[in-house]
Amino acid sequence: MNDTQTFVATCLFGLEKMVGEEIDALGYTRTETIDGRVKFRAPMAAMPRLNINLRFAERVLLEVGSCPAPDFDTLFEGVRAMPWEEYVGKHDAFPVKGHSIKSKLFSIPDCQRIIKKAAARRLGSVYGLEFLPETGLKYQIEFFLFKDVASLMIDTSGMPLHKRGYRPVSTEAPLRETLAAALVKLARPREDVLLWDPMCGSGTIATEAALMMTGTAPGLNRSFAAEAFPWVASSTWEDARDEAFDHIRDTDFQAFASDIDPEAVAIAKETVRRAGVSKYVKVFEQDALTIATEGRRGTVVCNPPYGERLSTLEEAEELYRQMGAHFRTLDRWQIYVITSHEGFEKLYGRRADKARKLYNGMIPCYYYQFFKR
Repeated sequence: MNDTQTFVATCLFGLEKMVGEEIDALGYTRTETIDGRVKFRAPMAAMPRLNINLRFAERVLLEVGSCPAPDFDTLFEGVRAMPWEEYVGKHDAFPVKGHSIKSKLFSIPDCQRIIKKAAARRLGSVYGLEFLPETGLKYQIEFFLFKDVASLMIDTSGMPLHKRGYRPVSTEAPLRETLAAALVKLARPREDVLLWDPMCGSGTIATEAALMMTGTAPGLNRSFAAEAFPWVASSTWEDARDEAFDHIRDTDFQAFASDIDPEAVAIAKETVRRAGVSKYVKVFEQDALTIATEGRRGTVVCNPPYGERLSTLEEAEELYRQMGAHFRTLDRWQIYVITSHEGFEKLYGRRADKARKLYNGMIPCYYYQFFKR
């Protein structure tokens, strides 16, 4: 097993640049970026740092190998030639899942079957077994077929990285933590500027803002699949966590998380408490259409109902009109709104200074940015 490995960080569409910049900041070398994934080179010992520190990525995958895949025979031989025994033990389980894009082999179940068979053939020949028990540690194999080339990877994260571990329960339409962090980053948070989410739901945006501004690594308080891998030294996980703790700093930054729904406010308070950021986030009940600057500099970052899973489309559209009217009273505040509604600007009553396409899960959205006037 070589020390320098190829890794893949997957992410929501639209966040590739942010993930790449995080990888650069950690000191590793990007090699390729396509929609939803960034490939890079790093030492095996980087695996804990990546999982603990990547704020915008969904998973960290370790590439075992790649091969041409114009047909099933070629795919089988390519996968069988990969050194699976360097990772998967004699008794270990190795389920297979994945995706195929712009490739002749588009049937996911058939690809799963061929890849599973090829990996089993390789492992069986190395371990001298006709039947592999798969009763031991689980290694989730992920494949990605793109333009008839197959990349075979092992998932090192386990639960996706957006599951930070601080959210006790979700409101009806939760915002993924990785996307919330991206919204905050794009809003350029500063110590002397209040960040306010007046439709906070479970409090994710304000929580991610506080974690970012205190330098708290998003994965510091959760576990990862690769912590059980015997070929990753446990000391590297301890070192990565110690390093992350050393980067936490105090700050004068403050965020408000408010909502008209008392149940959402209760959830948000618990979210903030569990994340350990109660010092920086104030949670309270208030109608978003009554917020006021009270002489402070501020930035609004919010994820109002889309009319998809919460409320009706007509109710969402009326809310957008009211938001436009009221937010104009927030003297010189910057406003950032994410929504899937293509007519948002017209309803809001102002053309955005900037709009960026992002995805909330599989829902295509735009992040509308209204700067000071």
